[in-house]
Amino acid sequence: MIPNDNIIALATPSGAGAIAVIRISGEKAIDIVAPFFQSAYGKDLTKKKSHTISLGHIVDGGKLLDEVLVSVFKGPNSYTGENVVEISCHGSPFIQQQLIQLFLRNGCRTAEAGEFTLRAFLNGKMDLSQAEAVADLIASDNAASHQIAMQQMRGGFSNEIKSLRQELLNFASLIELELDFSEEDVEFADRTQFKELLGRIQKVLKGLIDSFAVGNVIKNGIPVAIVGEPNVGKSTLLNAFLNEERALVSDIAGTTRDTIEDEISIGGIGFRFIDTAGIRETEDVVEGMGIKRTFEKIEQAQVVLLLVDGAKLRANNDKLKNIVVDFEKIKNRNPQKPLLLLVNKADTLTEKDKENIAGALSEVRYISAKTGEGVEDLQNKLLEFVNTGALRNNETIVTNTRHYNSLLKALEEIEKVQFGMEEGLSSDLMAIDVREALYHLGEITGQVTNDELLGNIFANFCIGK
Repeated sequence: MIPNDNIIALATPSGAGAIAVIRISGEKAIDIVAPFFQSAYGKDLTKKKSHTISLGHIVDGGKLLDEVLVSVFKGPNSYTGENVVEISCHGSPFIQQQLIQLFLRNGCRTAEAGEFTLRAFLNGKMDLSQAEAVADLIASDNAASHQIAMQQMRGGFSNEIKSLRQELLNFASLIELELDFSEEDVEFADRTQFKELLGRIQKVLKGLIDSFAVGNVIKNGIPVAIVGEPNVGKSTLLNAFLNEERALVSDIAGTTRDTIEDEISIGGIGFRFIDTAGIRETEDVVEGMGIKRTFEKIEQAQVVLLLVDGAKLRANNDKLKNIVVDFEKIKNRNPQKPLLLLVNKADTLTEKDKENIAGALSEVRYISAKTGEGVEDLQNKLLEFVNTGALRNNETIVTNTRHYNSLLKALEEIEKVQFGMEEGLSSDLMAIDVREALYHLGEITGQVTNDELLGNIFANFCIGK
């Protein structure tokens, strides 16, 4: 059931600012604001055209509350599909609350989290995946996540799903028709075309499912663990990445006793760097807990940077052997995880030193976290671990876990139908699997939904959206 009452909320962040925007949506939104708005030019707000802005004052019983700009959007040509009024007032928290309380006393109620976007969905202004993209757009903090959210909000992903679902629905209708004439042994659905459609749907679904691995890390940031022995320059490298003194640096081994995390954008992709406690034998209980957490972060990271002190490797074959053992130990424990071996303090090494190190260690990259030498090349290498080709080509990338789960279930049902065709199963059995596939595809765009699902989705929105 579509609600028809009038809701109000602050649409800009709470707190003091230059300007604040208060949003009201509902059938009587304009009528509620009009009695309290005195136009600077004597205009009647109820007679203003849609998508216009009026300058004036909000007055309550002769008391002037603020000078404002009032924007009017008449349904269905508004964000929510209802009449919408947006009041741009001065950003004093006191003024904000005075205006909100005024309209709460005169026909409005406080909007719930995401209720404006929920009404947009219920009024057919956008489908469910587009509504979810609104929240992703607000939360985007790098170019890649912004691009994906914008593409989804424009309907790229949902149009692809709707097209597949419609084609499948057409064939499902023909199969259902066959069941009505089962005694006459007729086929309305061309099995060859149906088989081709299933193959195409399977290919698209697998592509979307595979894209989730990339989309998920882009949306949440790619965790990169910086590990190594104490005092090899891990914290200095983190500071070099962040271009600020984020981590405490000293010559005392064991300075970093817990993991330090921060996120930066490289080439439009978010990377979350984790500076870990140095790995060594220690009797210090607190430091030992930090080292234990280091190994936990290695397991959670998408990429591991093993940093070693180049100055200590100089002509030290035993040290080189230990590094080889550590490198192989981490690599064998995480065979699918990118692992880069970085020799730090390259500015202190001669070419002969590098030849000696290269003889014992393969796939070495030289950097100087202190001077910044090699850091830019390292950032470019990290970008290679992310499939940015899909972003450049504007391919659909799945970032939403709910969509991913529905795609998996839809693919499972499609594969059941394919198996049924190969085994010559009856149409009524295949029809059941087709219906299930249609159901799961419909869940993504909101063609199939329920109150519990909507509640879970929109509870994650901010109040004013």
